Amino acid sequence: MSESTHTQEAKRDAKPVAPKVKELIAKTLSVTLATVDAEGTPNASYAPFVEIENKFYILVSFMAKHTKNLAEGRKVSAMFIEDESATKQVYARERLTVEVSTSQIERDSADWNNIVGKLKERHGKIVDVLNEMTDFILVALHPVKGAYVNGFGSAYFVDANLEIMEHRNDINHTQK
Repeated sequence: MSESTHTQEAKRDAKPVAPKVKELIAKTLSVTLATVDAEGTPNASYAPFVEIENKFYILVSFMAKHTKNLAEGRKVSAMFIEDESATKQVYARERLTVEVSTSQIERDSADWNNIVGKLKERHGKIVDVLNEMTDFILVALHPVKGAYVNGFGSAYFVDANLEIMEHRNDINHTQK
C-alpha cells in the first residue's frame, strides 16, 4: 500500500468523536500552564487543580516562576491533557486548551477556606501543609475560550462555559 493511499484511508476513517470535555477534566489531576513574564518570556509549568462551577483553582508558590506571572494577570493558557499511558495514539491525545484570565482569592476568606477544603478532598493532606506556607497563593483560572481535541479530525471550539460551540472543520491537512 502506498504512503498516499494509507494517508487517504486514515483521512477517510477520521471521524469526529463525541466531545467529552467534562469527563476529561474530571480524570485530570493537574493543569499544564503556559504563562509569560513582563519581558514576554514564556514559562511552562503545571499545578494540581480543583474545578468549581467552570473555574479552576490552583494553590501555587512564589518560588515558582509561573506564580508571579499569574499574580500579575498576564496572559495564560491552560491545558488539560489525556495521560500518555492511556492514549491509543500519541499524536491524537485528548486535550482541552483554554485561554484564561486570573484572579487571586483573599487568604483566609470564606472562599479561600472552601476552595482549599475542596483541593484537600481531591489531592490529600499535602494541601494542609501548603496552606500554612505564606508564599502560596490561591489563583482562580477563569476560562475565556478554547479548543477541545479528541482525535484526528475531531476538534472543536469551546466557549467560556467549556461548552462546545462548533466543530473546527475550517482547516484541513494538506499533503506533499
